[in-house]
Amino acid sequence: MTESSGRISEVRQEGPSSVAIWTGMLAVYIAWGSTYLAIRFAVETIPPFLMAGVRFLIAGGVLYLLRRVIVKDASPLRIEWRSAAIVGLFLLVGGNGAVTWAEQRVPSGIAALLVGSAPLWMVLLDSFRPGGRRPAGWTLAGVLLGFFGIVVLVGPAQMFGSQGRVDPLGALALTFAAFSWAIGSLYNRGARLPNSPLLSTGMEMLAGGLGLVLLGTLTGEWSRLDPASISARSLAGLVYLIIFGSWVGFVAYIWLLRVAPTSLVSTYAYVNPLVAIFVGSWLADEEVTPRILLAAAIIVGSVALITLTQPAKAKSGQTLQESFIAPGED
Repeated sequence: MTESSGRISEVRQEGPSSVAIWTGMLAVYIAWGSTYLAIRFAVETIPPFLMAGVRFLIAGGVLYLLRRVIVKDASPLRIEWRSAAIVGLFLLVGGNGAVTWAEQRVPSGIAALLVGSAPLWMVLLDSFRPGGRRPAGWTLAGVLLGFFGIVVLVGPAQMFGSQGRVDPLGALALTFAAFSWAIGSLYNRGARLPNSPLLSTGMEMLAGGLGLVLLGTLTGEWSRLDPASISARSLAGLVYLIIFGSWVGFVAYIWLLRVAPTSLVSTYAYVNPLVAIFVGSWLADEEVTPRILLAAAIIVGSVALITLTQPAKAKSGQTLQESFIAPGED
């Protein structure tokens, strides 16, 4: 072999450019940060649980068929369907379902902030489960700081002023959403699921979508659904959630986890609430008061502190950041 042919045979494997990585990060920031406003628009004229159920049945069905029919993934095992159903119950029915219901009462930016507390619950729940990790000093400080931020946001008017205070029932639903999402995320770490993240997500969406439609049926939403009264804005919100929330954002996120540093990818957890507040104020004239800004700074700062002080890998081989996607973003 000549020297020139040897040089030709040497193929240099290069990763994606920084432009490609930051394009993916912007896709995650914008797609997931704006889903909260899309939810608010969608539930204006569509009952919340049926809206979310239709969203995930369509998005999950397409992902599942893509992987099974086109990519030819193996047929999931019964135990894998069971795991997907459990994850879908906590993440989508309990998590996303509660967010969708709460946004009938709470502005989208506030919803994103309260949902952003899910990493706080994950750290606490992980410390109590058998074999879980005890939080280090800085992580524990981040948890306490985050819960203080929630108190600032939803606490009595006498403490921080009445402007920007959140509807108590909506705040309770959003807290439940974050708690349910944390349980589902922790269970997802060790669950028996297919190797393909997109196939697993499609299965979880299908299971969660069915659960949400059942919940909507049990709460009498079919009697309140009037197709003729669905506004163009609500329909656009639903389409946006399917395309950008469930497909574009998630595919970009999965790709980034493979090619970019986890510390960079995890920044979505504290950037997205800020994007949600900005988008809600810009496109829906949602009020941004000093109380909201103070709470946002505290909660976002706490999530950043928790995220940046987590161990590189959990015992299951998965980072905390890789196992967490906030409700509304999937």
